Amino acid sequence: MIAFITEHKDHCVADGLRWGVEPLCAVLSEHQIPLSASTYYEWVSRAPSRRQLRDDEVSETIRAERASSAFVATLGSRKMWLRLRSQGHDVARCTVERLMRVNGWEGACYRKTVRTTIPDKFHHRAADLVNRDFDPPAPNRLWVADFSYVPTWTGMVYVAFVIDAYARRIIGWRVARQMTTALVLDALEHAFFTRVREGVNDLTGLVAHSDAGSQYTSIAFTQRLLDAGVDASVGSVGDALDNALAETTVGSFKTELIRRQGPWRDVDHVEIATMNWVHWFNTERSHDALDDLTPQTVERLHYDHQTTLAAAG
Repeated sequence: MIAFITEHKDHCVADGLRWGVEPLCAVLSEHQIPLSASTYYEWVSRAPSRRQLRDDEVSETIRAERASSAFVATLGSRKMWLRLRSQGHDVARCTVERLMRVNGWEGACYRKTVRTTIPDKFHHRAADLVNRDFDPPAPNRLWVADFSYVPTWTGMVYVAFVIDAYARRIIGWRVARQMTTALVLDALEHAFFTRVREGVNDLTGLVAHSDAGSQYTSIAFTQRLLDAGVDASVGSVGDALDNALAETTVGSFKTELIRRQGPWRDVDHVEIATMNWVHWFNTERSHDALDDLTPQTVERLHYDHQTTLAAAG
């Protein structure tokens, strides 16, 4: 009621006359909302409480974070709380949840996806070596791959990813105008390049898992895996759970980037945005499955631990 009176007390009704505080309080009292003018003036002259001041401070911090990056603006209350804590802000999770709700701030919401897995009955399909176990003990034990579509003003564009399952890190990706074997093969080559650049030249024991799409069961893709000493693995047709980790990553890509920052002009527009999102996903975005760490941090901790063990031995 205080806000209502403040909003309407200076409204003109006729010949320059205003409603005023006392008439409004009288009308409200007649309608079983008792409020005296003295009570109103007491409220508006009251200094903000410590909680109000703290709420304003935290709200401004959240607002600044959301404005700093389009990717940060996709964070829900839990991930925003983790981000603030990591930057030294001592704030409770329930406070972040309440203030985001009050300000109408929401994280990205996931939607149903369109099926892009189109099998080829003439292709030989490798066995499923993963059996829905996406929790390898170290990097380069299991890679998962998938691709999706992005509508643009110049036609459909396709984006393929290769993810190391250990830390959920995207190590290869590719954007192209056509949904062909070259698309997924280039993403695979990018993954190989990433690991070679990091000093990994032996991928013996690695399993590369994908869905049963014709691009992944093609001779060219399968042969490239064989040449690198990598075992191919293919999930069953029409079962998203058999490639759940890759589909989850693609879902994050569509939800956090594609649906929030369009419309998209062309393949170049999508490619630049994807590059920025992958960097954000690997280096800044916390993951529930990684104890709220980033993929890059988890891989670094793994290798640091291995180095410590080697030195101790």
